[in-house]
Amino acid sequence: MRIPRFKQSPDQTAVYHCISRIVGGEFLLAENPVKEALQRMMHRQSAFCGVQIITYSLMSNHFHILARVRPQPELTDGELLKRTAEFYGRTAPITLRIAESIRIGGGCRDQERTRLLKRMNDISVFMKELKQRFTVWYNKRTDRFGTLWAERFRSILVEDRADVVRTVAAYIDLNPVRAGMVEDPANYRFCGYAEAAAGQSMAIAGIESFVGTAEGDWRRVVGKYRETLFSKAGSGETNDDLELEKIRKLWKAKGKLSATQAIRLRIRYFNDGAALGSQLFVEEIFQRFRHRFGPKRRTGARTLRRMPFPELRTLRALRVSPVE
Repeated sequence: MRIPRFKQSPDQTAVYHCISRIVGGEFLLAENPVKEALQRMMHRQSAFCGVQIITYSLMSNHFHILARVRPQPELTDGELLKRTAEFYGRTAPITLRIAESIRIGGGCRDQERTRLLKRMNDISVFMKELKQRFTVWYNKRTDRFGTLWAERFRSILVEDRADVVRTVAAYIDLNPVRAGMVEDPANYRFCGYAEAAAGQSMAIAGIESFVGTAEGDWRRVVGKYRETLFSKAGSGETNDDLELEKIRKLWKAKGKLSATQAIRLRIRYFNDGAALGSQLFVEEIFQRFRHRFGPKRRTGARTLRRMPFPELRTLRALRVSPVE
């Protein structure tokens, strides 16, 4: 039996770090045209569902998405038609039905409206439809059949607080650096940071949502985020200090890492921690899902062992090494 994922109630804004892997760990996403198709579908699905992509990273055998889901707004018939037309196309049967219904004065039919709204502002529906649509496209393109994804997607509930979201976003954008594909995520065009650096408005809005500036100067927004990716101003870190091999050796020797160094490692808390944020946030999630834990457990918040994030807590304590 599947264990329900940790989700906020529909009337609360929630941020999720979602991960999905290709079956068997195969590198089916390695080719650029394949990543481009997934990237395109992700943005279209986001616009239709009303799920904000804060940032993302599309790798060769898996992908990460950091998404913000807000409570469902009251959509007018015109707004519903616009989303449907952008997603399905202006000449799609469902688009024409809604347009005709509005034209004759009846508005979008209740049954159709209900079906569409059930697919919006829900992380589970967003991820399910994205993966299904991509599977159909990929199988048709490569003349294959069967499942494409190894498992249902994993998700970590992230506190929607600027410093927490910024840390997780940087961890996600550094995936191609961690994999040795590039030295700077700005040079990897299948991540949110690279899209923002190129001036893509939705990507900039995602970063702007946690950088803490709304000045409209995208270079300033991206530049401020870059401090998290590479080094906090005044930290004294050099490029040598950010070399992966040096960081791994420092970790194995049980040396002290900076936050900028740590997020270049594969931190299991950010992938498997169930919930991540301040102690108060994690305790609130624990109390809400208290029935899913054993009677001996008294508290929810757990520290991130050997990690330089004293302000962060996680819901799941990892018994093995927090770094892979």
